[in-house]
Amino acid sequence: MLGAGVGALLAVLMLSAPGRRSGAHLNPAVTLALWRLGVFPGRDVLPYCLAQLGGSVAGTWVAAVVWGPVVARPPVGYAAVRPGPGWGEGAVVAAEAGVLAASALMLAGLLARPVGRRLLPYAVGLVTALVIALLGPLTGGSANPARQFGPALLAREAGGTGPLLWAYVAGPVLGAVAGAVLGRRLDRQLGGRLGARLGDRPVSPREA
Repeated sequence: MLGAGVGALLAVLMLSAPGRRSGAHLNPAVTLALWRLGVFPGRDVLPYCLAQLGGSVAGTWVAAVVWGPVVARPPVGYAAVRPGPGWGEGAVVAAEAGVLAASALMLAGLLARPVGRRLLPYAVGLVTALVIALLGPLTGGSANPARQFGPALLAREAGGTGPLLWAYVAGPVLGAVAGAVLGRRLDRQLGGRLGARLGDRPVSPREA
């Protein structure tokens, strides 16, 4: 239910006017992937990432204000995700990296074609729902550094204990960049549809 709800909310956001204007990427790893794919300007990467991480902190803080002390206590723990039994730091990094690498490849394929761009909100929503549903019991199903940043920071466990913040940041970032680099190379080998479609130049957030 959580996966389906978050996936649907994300698709609706991407289809909304603010989403179309901003690009609606709420994940710093996705922002980096879009930059490496050549479809997002490098000068906007840092502002977007700061906004995403800041939104994570603000959202967690507002939740604590609205719901009270229960947010900080187990099993809620500021909604910080944790790996399941038997999942160590290396396994979390590998799984989260794999998910973002596959997502970056999907983005490259969809962005290369007009019909793919129209399907993008639904594809992203579906993938997000599946990641939460399938990886949730295993790695925690974060796949987004901003998703873990605010909860871990407010739980005062950002140093690497408990929610393993470093693993939930490093995995998605490494996977997104690797997947984007591979996607760009594959696109060029297959005729450069991504570059031809986008004029081989980064587009503005509004165009993205």
